Amino acid sequence: MLRKWLSLYWRQLLGLLIFSATITPIALNVYVNFTTNNQRFTEPGKIPPHRVAIVFGAGVRENGIPSPMLADRVTAAVELYKLGRVQKLLMTGDNSRPDYDEVTAMERFAAEKGVPKKDITLDYAGFSTYESCYRAKEIFGVKKAVLISQKFHLPRAVYICEQLGVESVGLGTPDWETYSQKTIGFYSFREFFSTINALLEVHITRPKPTFLGPFEGIQ
Repeated sequence: MLRKWLSLYWRQLLGLLIFSATITPIALNVYVNFTTNNQRFTEPGKIPPHRVAIVFGAGVRENGIPSPMLADRVTAAVELYKLGRVQKLLMTGDNSRPDYDEVTAMERFAAEKGVPKKDITLDYAGFSTYESCYRAKEIFGVKKAVLISQKFHLPRAVYICEQLGVESVGLGTPDWETYSQKTIGFYSFREFFSTINALLEVHITRPKPTFLGPFEGIQ
């Protein structure tokens, strides 16, 4: 009788653990989406005026041409700039090796579309969303910004920046309606787990970025 009771107890406990392991990540993602919902927009004209827009890197090709996702982000930033909704663009991305430079490609693309280089600041060490938000405040003095990225990435970006002291709204560029389901499905799947990691970073570990350096500010 005791053996049957113990067997039932352990099966129920295992079931509870499996249920918790499944439902908790889903609930945390829902929480991040819910808490940032009122801070995310899809139309540039609805973005309230800000001094700075932060544009997150998203890959460049071997010839230095921005990936389609990155081009969409920079194009949205240029539109905001031309609408007068932002005055400065902070391009943040990966330049971890000499032959890979997201931010220079972003600057060149924006300049070709009419944004003066004097209004573009480059962060060469934005190796992740967390590091980009951290450095935006600590290195470039950004306390309030428009964040520009695809819609699937925006909840996490807004949440991280808010938690790190950058008051944020987000402009979401197209994703599901523009790219293949396979492509966006992959990125959305990865984003699910990246959001869990982001919550650990901002609420528990608070790691320092790979590089900090002296304060630069945005002129």
